[in-house]
Amino acid sequence: MEEELFAELEPLEETEELETLDAISDAPPFDIRQVETPCMQRIIVTMSRSTIPFLILDSSLRILWKNDSFTEIFGSDDNIVGSFIGEPFDEISKDGGHESVVSALKSAETGLSYRGRVQSSSRRRLTRQANILISPIFSDLEGHYNHCGYTAYFDDVTEENKSILRSTFMSLLHASQLKDNDTGKHIKRVGEYSRLMAKSLYERGEYPEVDAEFIDNITFLAPMHDVGKIGTPDDILNKEGPLESWEWEIMREHTINGAYIMATYPHPMAKQIALTHHERWDGSGYPYRISEDMIPLAGRIVAIADVYDALRMKRSYKEPFPHENAMEIISESSGTQFDPALIEYFISISGTIQEVFELLKDEPD
Repeated sequence: MEEELFAELEPLEETEELETLDAISDAPPFDIRQVETPCMQRIIVTMSRSTIPFLILDSSLRILWKNDSFTEIFGSDDNIVGSFIGEPFDEISKDGGHESVVSALKSAETGLSYRGRVQSSSRRRLTRQANILISPIFSDLEGHYNHCGYTAYFDDVTEENKSILRSTFMSLLHASQLKDNDTGKHIKRVGEYSRLMAKSLYERGEYPEVDAEFIDNITFLAPMHDVGKIGTPDDILNKEGPLESWEWEIMREHTINGAYIMATYPHPMAKQIALTHHERWDGSGYPYRISEDMIPLAGRIVAIADVYDALRMKRSYKEPFPHENAMEIISESSGTQFDPALIEYFISISGTIQEVFELLKDEPD
């Protein structure tokens, strides 16, 4: 059917049919009544129950209609109708944006279609990534095809991409665990404490950068905070008893090594956590002795989670602290080692933090 349609339009190069597509850049005012035409109504009936996210666009690439599948994946903002195709997305193309879309839709070489990638995020929803295909709609009036708009199909690839990406970094995490054999379920607990703290910040709405994507990322990335220890010599990493000063210098390099490893992750939080989770609020931490808000929020959160869990754990050189004692030590470090505002959040969820530790407690030797 598609071949027959384009056969009617040949030759495509510099023809009147192509000139009708100039409506993209010089279109009449938006008119939602365009979806009432028989041409559009047939498409709506077909795609209204489709599991494929789908839009109908007018000749200037403004959205006329969306199906339920699009709403489920990209959100329920009704203001999307009437907006240009690129507006609901953080990015619609990495190679020219709106201009590249228009150029493709006017080109015979692309079959008057556009293929690309879109990304959409909001405070309440996780980022979604999808492939997009925009194709022209032609109505048949007395044997002559007239261009009347576009369809946009979306192939949601969010989970596939995330799964591949995260499985790769989980392999690095498992490799680092083989070197540090005294951590037990420490990394899982740190991830869960960090998630709970981020969720608390989100619910109070005092940190605009904390959204659904922030919570999802910190839950996955907080356990990666010590991945740089994969480059720390075993005799230092697993030494029984206190380290010498020169050994501490080498141990502290795990933050820089971790940042180097996590820099390949496509979100800056990964590198931030690895690099800054040992920085201190008063500027006496490492590796760069930065202070206060210069330390990224994710690094400040993970710093608290990491120290709390380290206090609760039995290590070769120390006995575990009870929850109450650990919380007291954390509180006393407010304003010196830790962000005072975040300590208030941490104390407010103290009971839940204790429950997580008990739930994910290491098995006794």
